[in-house]
Amino acid sequence: MNNDLDTMMFARIAGILFPIVAIVIAGFLYGRKHNPEMSVANRLNMDVFVPALILGAMMSKSFDPSRYAGLAAGAALIVLSSGLLARPLARILGIEWRTFVPPMMFNNSANIGIPLAVLAWGDEALAAAVILYSVSNVLHFSVGLHMLDRDAQIKTLWRNPTLVAVFMGLGISLLKIPIWPPLVEALQLMGNVAVPLLLFALGVRMREVRFDALTAPLLGAFVKPALGMLLAWSFATVLGLKQQDTAMLIIFGALPPAVMNFLFAERYNQDPQRVAAIVLIGNLASLIILPLALGLVL
Repeated sequence: MNNDLDTMMFARIAGILFPIVAIVIAGFLYGRKHNPEMSVANRLNMDVFVPALILGAMMSKSFDPSRYAGLAAGAALIVLSSGLLARPLARILGIEWRTFVPPMMFNNSANIGIPLAVLAWGDEALAAAVILYSVSNVLHFSVGLHMLDRDAQIKTLWRNPTLVAVFMGLGISLLKIPIWPPLVEALQLMGNVAVPLLLFALGVRMREVRFDALTAPLLGAFVKPALGMLLAWSFATVLGLKQQDTAMLIIFGALPPAVMNFLFAERYNQDPQRVAAIVLIGNLASLIILPLALGLVL
């Protein structure tokens, strides 16, 4: 009987991860052969399709912001606590903390987190996954940006379409503003483009992995998710989250570093090659870590 249960669990986890891995591999193979310029597609995704995904989820009748207050608090605590714990580790490793700490804080809750949640728990989990992504993104464009640029101003948050969508969606939901259903359907249709394109772009980026100076990347790849899951379980217990919210928060803690960490490091000349290695090897390691994490929570 136990063998049958183990087989069923393995099949379920494989079924959840296969679509994600398949699209990432497709992007990797296409990137190796054609070396595409993804900047336009990535910009379209972050400026149009991801905001549409967020608005479509937040404008749905089933979305209730107060329902996710505990989950949002848990996500914020994980991100900030990871940074506090990663800074002394960077000092021990002899790595500039601005290089090491952001990838330990800000995870891939868009490329992997959103599709993983939907595949594991169904479409009803989309709103919760969007909340987790939104919390991480708001902190990344405020706390994370300030870590790399002390002169960065909070007002620049309003230039980010993703964050504008978050605040608009929350405002509409809290004020219970009625939205024409065909508009919601149009947003959801555009949002359907976001997740496959995020995964494909991640696969294209994977071709840039360089296997040198691996201490920090390997440490980050395995310490980050282990620490994230421990923090998630602790905060979920303290906050009294429901079972599915606890499971989603643990998976959120297990996610690898966000690709945005590399883009920020490149923009501010903060050792971008090392950050790229941390991000990309962390995402490769997630092929091992995420099945283990799913096995714990499903």
